Amino acid sequence: MTAPTAALRVGDLVRSPALQLRVLAGEEGLHRHVSWAHVSELEDPTPWLLGAELIMTTGIAVPRTAVRQRAYVERLADAGVAALALSAHLHVPPLRQEFLATADERSLPVLELPLQVPFIAVAQEVAAALQAGARRRLGTELQVFGALRWLAAGDLTAAELFRKLEKLSGYALYLCTPAGGPLLPGVPVPPGRHAALLPGSADPAPTVPGGYVLPVPAPGRPAGYLLALERQADRRGEGGPRGEAGARGEGEPRGEGAEPAGLGVVQHIATVAALQVSMVRHERETLRRQGAETLAELLQDVLDPDTARRHLSRLGLAAGAPVLLAVLDGGDDGPLDDAAVVQALDDSAVPHLVLRRHEGLYVLLTDSPDARSALTALPRTRAGVSRPFAPGGSLGLARREAVLALRRAGASGASLVVFGDDMTERWLHDDPSVLHGLVDQVLGAALRYDAEHGSALVLSALTWLERDRSTEEAARALHIHPNTLLYRLRRFSGLSGKDLSSTADLTEVWLALRAAHLCGRFP
Repeated sequence: MTAPTAALRVGDLVRSPALQLRVLAGEEGLHRHVSWAHVSELEDPTPWLLGAELIMTTGIAVPRTAVRQRAYVERLADAGVAALALSAHLHVPPLRQEFLATADERSLPVLELPLQVPFIAVAQEVAAALQAGARRRLGTELQVFGALRWLAAGDLTAAELFRKLEKLSGYALYLCTPAGGPLLPGVPVPPGRHAALLPGSADPAPTVPGGYVLPVPAPGRPAGYLLALERQADRRGEGGPRGEAGARGEGEPRGEGAEPAGLGVVQHIATVAALQVSMVRHERETLRRQGAETLAELLQDVLDPDTARRHLSRLGLAAGAPVLLAVLDGGDDGPLDDAAVVQALDDSAVPHLVLRRHEGLYVLLTDSPDARSALTALPRTRAGVSRPFAPGGSLGLARREAVLALRRAGASGASLVVFGDDMTERWLHDDPSVLHGLVDQVLGAALRYDAEHGSALVLSALTWLERDRSTEEAARALHIHPNTLLYRLRRFSGLSGKDLSSTADLTEVWLALRAAHLCGRFP
């Protein structure tokens, strides 16, 4: 994950005399960055974490058995937690050797906090360190900007800021991500006729015909590129004086008001862009955290509809517009790269909420052609998508639809399956109680028989129907002899009371099998 904006590390907190922290295990992880300090008494707080948090607990959250203690540490380590702080002499159970050994193996610092030091003291220390770091960086940047700092400090949108920078610098300014997408809202990407000026490496030569191209710095790798072209150079090419670039305001030529100011000013503008990108990313990260919390609450069905709609609207999902729930995994390519998926969704500019759960990465987004295109274009993913539904209600049905569609994608080899593309499911009732009733009526006896005898009558019937009643193909898929399959089908027919040679009975069996999938009665 990207390092936090302030370089506060666990070791800095351990060295603070005011906190009196003692390292119990995981000392090799003291270099970990800390982005926040938060109290949690949940045995599994990971659905609400984004990584780099210092988790504080009185011990209520810590399980008592060795197996569960190991699993607790592994969950925190997998979630990217910076460290775990335990309040001494409160509710902390005896720490098993497995707990401490796992913390050492995963380099997850486990700290002991004296009882006389309250959690709020740790939280304040972290907040003060982060705030001080942000102030130092901002001060340095403003000194570099010099005459431009009033622009950076002004209450301007990115589009307004760059219009002023164009007037000041004498350049037409474009910003884009390394992939060529929008970097800041309202600031245009380079038009097609200038695409050849974009660099092919992360450290390009700054000079290009008619101007400059510079990386927009960010931790790890450039956030994107700034292309600054003199007014005359920008006007050259197909499409007339302004061509694809377009005016920023009515009757306002780009770059008008000053002569081109040179590389030094363009470098300052790249730094301003980096500051704006950092601010946008911070805001986006805050919204992502809030979005994950909201999606978790929606999946747990703890929000009333009006509150849910207000939260979704505040997070950018169009009020009243139908939404989709998707669940993603990595398919045959291995574990899903959550960060790459989130970045791709951000680049698509489609409003969305994201939450990691054990069965996959959940994404809630407004139903639109752009949203479906964004899901289709996600790199190295397999996706199951629910039918559109009204925002604010329970996600129980949508979740089952998405998970079932994901299973179907895995079985078919498709990268994306939308629930309901199979016309059969459109005839099934949305009410779970109706679905369960259909399953009990048609499949109940056979399901009970399978459970009691360890047999596979229902699976055999499903496999046979999925292969268009080809006994040979179904037997091969089940790795059994065709005669064995025929025996199972007769036994299924006898228990269910359904004649598989009857069109009516066969239809009812097929609908019941689809309903069993939908309500989780059968994999």
